[in-house]
Amino acid sequence: MKKMLGEERRLQLLAQLKKSTAPITGTDLAKFANVSRQVIVNDMTLLKARNEPIIATSQGYLYMHQEQLQQTVERTIPCFHSAEDAEDELITIVDCGGTVKNVIVEHPIYGEITASIMVSNRHEVNKFIQRVNETQASYLSELTGGTHLHVISAPSVDILDLIELTLQKKSYLVVDQ
Repeated sequence: MKKMLGEERRLQLLAQLKKSTAPITGTDLAKFANVSRQVIVNDMTLLKARNEPIIATSQGYLYMHQEQLQQTVERTIPCFHSAEDAEDELITIVDCGGTVKNVIVEHPIYGEITASIMVSNRHEVNKFIQRVNETQASYLSELTGGTHLHVISAPSVDILDLIELTLQKKSYLVVDQ
């Protein structure tokens, strides 16, 4: 296959993302465009700079269609737990019907650090945890002794309330003292 160049490549990549219902890995996009994965990372950065609703998840790149954005409500939830409880926390949220969009920590040097997670079901949680284990990466919450925020999206406020209640019962939710 011929190597795609510049703007034509970005338009083709955007079309691939728009028609996909699942995340596409940078490696798969690189094979499609016959370029390196780093070129794809740069292309995604340029597309995001144009306000294309592309998010980088642990499973790959995902295009958020307008109807997907409008059908959900979001809440930022403060959490606290050990690294050993990260998988249970994520499973708890997705089992209640939520999507964990990201994790946010407040670093003393760098300020707010945000990383996309984008898990909506147990399969995606398992893939996320598997990648953490394979790469021997640390959770961002380890930088703050377990304290972190998650932006959670769900189809309704009732589901967000259920998520908070369930996290509180497991002592994962930071509550006012």
